[in-house]
Amino acid sequence: MSELMLGNQAVARGLYEAGVSVISSYPGTPSTEITEFSSKYPEDEMYCEWAPNEKVACEVAIGASIAGARSFCAMKHVGLNVAADPLFTASYTGVNGGMVLAVADDPGMHSSQNEQDSRHYAIGAKVPMLEPSDSQECKDYAKLAYEISEKFDTPVILRLTTRVSHSQSAVTTADRIPHTIPEYKKNIAKNVMVPANAIKKHVVVEQRTLDLIEYAETSGINTVEMNSDEIGVITSGICYQYAKEALGDKASYLKLGMVNPLPVKLIKDFAAKVKTLYVIEELDDVIETHCRKNGIDVKGKELFTLQGEYFQSKVRQVVLGENDEWQTLDAEIPVRPPVLCAGCPHRGVFYILKKLGVMVSGDIGCYTLGNAMPLDMVDTCLCMGAGITMAQGFNHTDSDGVCFGFVGDSTFFASGITGVVNAVHNNADMILCVLDNSTTAMTGHQSHPGLDNNLMGQIVDKINIAKVLEGIGVKKIITVDPLDLDASVKAVSECADMPGVKAVIFKSPCIAISKPTAKCRISDKCIQCKKCIREIGCPALIVADGKVTIDNNLCTGCKLCAQICPVNAIGGGADE
Repeated sequence: MSELMLGNQAVARGLYEAGVSVISSYPGTPSTEITEFSSKYPEDEMYCEWAPNEKVACEVAIGASIAGARSFCAMKHVGLNVAADPLFTASYTGVNGGMVLAVADDPGMHSSQNEQDSRHYAIGAKVPMLEPSDSQECKDYAKLAYEISEKFDTPVILRLTTRVSHSQSAVTTADRIPHTIPEYKKNIAKNVMVPANAIKKHVVVEQRTLDLIEYAETSGINTVEMNSDEIGVITSGICYQYAKEALGDKASYLKLGMVNPLPVKLIKDFAAKVKTLYVIEELDDVIETHCRKNGIDVKGKELFTLQGEYFQSKVRQVVLGENDEWQTLDAEIPVRPPVLCAGCPHRGVFYILKKLGVMVSGDIGCYTLGNAMPLDMVDTCLCMGAGITMAQGFNHTDSDGVCFGFVGDSTFFASGITGVVNAVHNNADMILCVLDNSTTAMTGHQSHPGLDNNLMGQIVDKINIAKVLEGIGVKKIITVDPLDLDASVKAVSECADMPGVKAVIFKSPCIAISKPTAKCRISDKCIQCKKCIREIGCPALIVADGKVTIDNNLCTGCKLCAQICPVNAIGGGADE
């Protein structure tokens, strides 16, 4: 049966067909849908969970593999930074049941803070990496990854990119083949990586790499398509699709389905058949460097950029010297930057802090959008959990300044707790702001440990953030609704007057999950000062026919605008 599937959906189908039984992931665009689609299969066949972070997810998958199950974890590229610790040593221990880690890179940074190339992790960890170019290959390579994992006793990385994860193409499905879990047997030499054992396993890993190179040469996962002896292209993943569409039969192709380890003989044989050889790969020059290291002359990054995504017209222009014809629109298309939603509870937090003129050490999540005008209240954005710890560094350097360390509720559990421990233990003077909107909002409203439900829909015990902070030793903890500006100002002021580590939990549900129906309205008392528009930047506040008005299609009745109106011209809202 053939079905149109997203790349991520096809990976989930491949996991199901391969007999995978344990899946643990952390949500991160563009990888999130793999686990969400996986959770739709029967729970008694494939258990799925959202872990607090990628390190935990990877370790759960490794543990299930050692027990004999086929296991899986998924994350975005920056999540692999977090999971690298267990992954590098799991390369030494190997597997029992097959274990696959999917990582989704984000060329073009559509939803990410950097543009790193995850192929370097496969090289560094010395594990095989497969890279599909369409949805059918997403399914097929997911299944193949388990065969490779068990044959070569290794974790396998499945590398996706945004365009493969979020594009659709036809997929032919098959039935699930159950994986028989063997009886667990203790194996200290294999699974306990103390130095004496690890030294011996490193030898095994190096031999495994040689065996995998031979596999890359002969298995058929890397394929040659001969069309022309003038132009040859070595490529992989989505770049294969770009090259095929741009060049068609004017070029021959070596399509690499396994991008680590890379073949040598296969590339040399292909290079000998063409006059000019191009390497087309997004981000870093991994394939190009491999070719040059082995004495193969190629054209690569001197023609193609190290930044962003490629596209068909760019490939055609570089390789063939042909330019596409473009039709120019006379109309000027307005810029539409991402903004906090109308009614977003985070808006109130940024509004009151801007009035105080303080430094805000930001974090990864919806609240990063507080950097945009008119709020303009995020000074830093580095990685998950860094809002808490960078604030400590700021305060150690500028003891007279006031710095607020931000973290969301999901990120608090992912990587925020240890930062609070550091603050308390080392007598930091900081104000921790936990923006608790009761969901993992930016990646699509997934559950987290602070909620009473999990991915499988089970009712579970939720972890109370205030009690965690109290247990760590935070002396002053205030919980307040950020849509109540007076109460929020009072809470912040109370904490600012105290030494040590203080915490304000701004608790109000994400507008996308609370969905209020009441609307605000502007009365005739409005003096058109436009303070509401200038100071909070709510998308529901607009100017029509020269007058401030409220777009009822967007308004949620949060009443932030009513609270800042100098003439009390705004009424209605959720409490009326």
